[in-house]
Amino acid sequence: MSAEQQSKIKPTMNVFTLVMINVIAIDSLRGIPMGAHYGLALVFYYVVCGLAFFLPSALVSAELATAWPQTGGIYVWVREAFGVPVAFLVSWIQWIYNICWYPTVLSLLAATLAYIINPALANNVWFILAVIFVVYWGLTLITLFGMRASGTVSSITALIGTLLPMLFVTILGCIWIFQGKPISIQISTSAIFPHITSFRNLVLLSGILYTLLGMELSATHAQDVKNPQRDYPRALFYSSIIIFSSLILASLAVAIVLPAKNMDILTGLLDAFRAFLGAFNLDWLMPVISILIIIGLIGGVGAWMIGPTRGLLIAAQDGCLPKFLQKTNSKNMPMNLLIVQGVVFSVICLVFLVMPNVNSSFWILSDLTAQLALSCYVFLFAAAIYLRYKHPDVERAYKVPFGNVGMWIICCLGIFASLFTVFIGYFPPDGVKIGSIGFYESFLIVGLVVFYALPILLYRLRRRIVLDVQKKNYNAKS
Repeated sequence: MSAEQQSKIKPTMNVFTLVMINVIAIDSLRGIPMGAHYGLALVFYYVVCGLAFFLPSALVSAELATAWPQTGGIYVWVREAFGVPVAFLVSWIQWIYNICWYPTVLSLLAATLAYIINPALANNVWFILAVIFVVYWGLTLITLFGMRASGTVSSITALIGTLLPMLFVTILGCIWIFQGKPISIQISTSAIFPHITSFRNLVLLSGILYTLLGMELSATHAQDVKNPQRDYPRALFYSSIIIFSSLILASLAVAIVLPAKNMDILTGLLDAFRAFLGAFNLDWLMPVISILIIIGLIGGVGAWMIGPTRGLLIAAQDGCLPKFLQKTNSKNMPMNLLIVQGVVFSVICLVFLVMPNVNSSFWILSDLTAQLALSCYVFLFAAAIYLRYKHPDVERAYKVPFGNVGMWIICCLGIFASLFTVFIGYFPPDGVKIGSIGFYESFLIVGLVVFYALPILLYRLRRRIVLDVQKKNYNAKS
């Protein structure tokens, strides 16, 4: 789409919508059991992850989005810093890691639905796959109707499907403590600091860090905001407060009622609700809670579905992909890319058929997603540093404080946190049956290599085709 056409599109988002998109995309219910595994030490982990990764990514995203507010987000920023080929690589990885993420969050949705119908179905692979496919392709159809429909769905689901269950489980946890009921975690000053004996104790940290990814997501919608220079930083600030408080408090609530050794990383939140509601004679509320959680998970997938795809669309329009992938519908939605995304998603879901159980499939896809995602952030932080020197005169409504020194410190923290978490991801977690360790590690390594190699090969093939066409046209004119 041309710049002239883009300028004619009326902005449809405000600060509230941006906050809700961030909340529903980041404030995921799926990360609560992973955090709860650490007990009171989860506060320490969230503080460390917040200072080393979440804060840097939020500050850097705010600066880059207000300096280059064009739709495209991370693709535009990396393109400005390092050129089209590298930007295409990063945009592709961002697109792919989201496709790997969808099965994990949708498997949680399916398990939640199983609690309503028949809890035994939570371990039935065919039931899980059926629900995943139906929900995903249904959301794809909704997304094709445009950003107004997508933004409305995200706002509603964030409020009633994510924040409400988090608030409710937090209240139940407080009542549990005030009534003097048994607590499954140690509450003391020493319990805040973790006891680390091996890398396997840190593996779930990648799950916690992954719950904090995505503050750059709303930047892909910057062109849909009335005043991106003013509204985007405000949305980031409000989002951060909501996300951290809700994640920490909800995770602690789950931790006090469920011992870590008995906690299921897929159904832990549901198990906690069942324990709370059973103790307070409120079992009748369980189906209601399950429905709210399902609504929140649907909104989370919907919020992520279009952002990375629109970034890849910009890359396609820069000539990195064939013309048929550049096509948009009347609502400016990348129709063909969304369909291709659905096909790739459906193929990746087949991992559920080869892993020992649903839990192991959930974890291995979560781990691969985290590794791909965090590798993207290395490029993001590097681009932020480089653009300070390459384009120092570009107006930035928001700037990372303390000049270039502040930018170096913030970005180096983010890069270190990203690379360290990628490294520990190769150690299988305790308490999750992953089958063969060789297959587990090979899956992660091959996945990382293949998904990075594909865009490089595609770009070279595309450039060769373009050059051949140009050469033929030149010879014809001669």
